[in-house]
Amino acid sequence: MKDNNQSNIAKENIINIIKILKATYPDAKCSLDFTTPFELGIAVMLSAQCTDDRVNKTTPDIFSKYNSPQDFIDMPISTLEELIHPCGFYKTKAKNIKAYSEKVLHNYNGSLPKDINELMTLPGIGRKSANVIMLEAFNMPIRNCC
Repeated sequence: MKDNNQSNIAKENIINIIKILKATYPDAKCSLDFTTPFELGIAVMLSAQCTDDRVNKTTPDIFSKYNSPQDFIDMPISTLEELIHPCGFYKTKAKNIKAYSEKVLHNYNGSLPKDINELMTLPGIGRKSANVIMLEAFNMPIRNCC
């Protein structure tokens, strides 16, 4: 009984914190720059262990030339590694971006799915990244905490 009560209190506290944050920052938005949900997926992957500022300095050159799944599939991995090198962990991120692009193209006709569980099947996209994509690209916040 005590654990359930503590859980309810914790849940209420989280809800109150979220309300305060929304009231304090009503215009808060994702700091990553992107023009399509597909680009956001790549930006989110690049942001792991990297600052959003560094990602935003790196992606404009990439997205001006490569912005579709086919573009990333066709790009040699060495070129992709060189482009994303400033974001760190470039070898793993490049492999994930290539696999992500292939799955988006072949399984979802080139468009990201609007389902969090399907997003999490994409290489390089975990729950946190999927939540960001759902909110920022599709304006569909996932309420899994409260």
